Amino acid sequence: MSRRRSALLALSGAAAARLGLAGAAALDARPAGAPWRRTNYAGRPVTLLGGPALALAATASAVAGAPAGTRAAAALVGTVSGLVGSYDDLAGARPEQARDKGLAGHLRALRAGRVSAGAVKVAGIGAAAAAAALLVQDPAAPCRPHPGHRPEPRSALLQGFATSVRVAGGRRVLHGGDGVLPPAARPLHRLTTLADAVLTTGLVAGTANLVNLLDLRPGRAAKAAALAAAAGLGSPSGALVAGPLGASIAVLPADLGERVMLGDCGANAVGALLGLRLAAVPGRRARAGALAAVVGLTLASERVSFTRVIEATPVLRELDRIGRRGA
Repeated sequence: MSRRRSALLALSGAAAARLGLAGAAALDARPAGAPWRRTNYAGRPVTLLGGPALALAATASAVAGAPAGTRAAAALVGTVSGLVGSYDDLAGARPEQARDKGLAGHLRALRAGRVSAGAVKVAGIGAAAAAAALLVQDPAAPCRPHPGHRPEPRSALLQGFATSVRVAGGRRVLHGGDGVLPPAARPLHRLTTLADAVLTTGLVAGTANLVNLLDLRPGRAAKAAALAAAAGLGSPSGALVAGPLGASIAVLPADLGERVMLGDCGANAVGALLGLRLAAVPGRRARAGALAAVVGLTLASERVSFTRVIEATPVLRELDRIGRRGA
């Protein structure tokens, strides 16, 4: 991906986010904006309408920059994550939902016969992530030979007996001219397809949740999203996050100024798009390692406060406080 295209996508994402923030400010001044108003950790009034502004800008610009085989998946995970995140932002504020926070809270609600707003959100993002795992298959992509494949004679290739096709996981096997995989290859094909689907689903849903877990202080989630998006540039799949990078940077002043919050809507949407970018990392082991890190951090958040860890780590503390208003 060229630097010029990256810059254009980032600028388009930033422009869309700024336009969305202007609309959010206008809506917040009206009675219709009341359900989105909250009081933040410092007791200051903020609006959650920064979330829809970021979600729309990040999703639209991600779709514009995504490779052809990933556009539908980007549109799906960004849109669904934003919608169910908005539902959680609004329905989750009800008094009866106060205790249903975090994984433990959702499970406790289910045991009591209730479905929390957060559980609805988790199910929605999970379903969108699973559907995205099916949508990102790209049979035209180049691939490596299957390790168990025995090459056919040259004459057979010339006769059209076998052609190579890509299967999930970046490998290829030979199939007959009728398009049917050889019996010996079918079990491995199914396993590799399933493994890649699980990795994609986990990365999209897990990263969406992880970014949301960071949205506890002004600018924290947006900074993390911008840094992760910047790290994901530099390959054809990097165009997917160039727009979300610009959008995340564009909302930072309002977020740090404690005028808006990203909420579940904004954090989940941009996180899901970052997860889709992680799912495009070459190598199943690398993707599995990324998923393990995401799952590990998510489980750790149930027992350890990210804010306490950040405050106890000088480098993270200074980065976290850059641009933030004083208490």
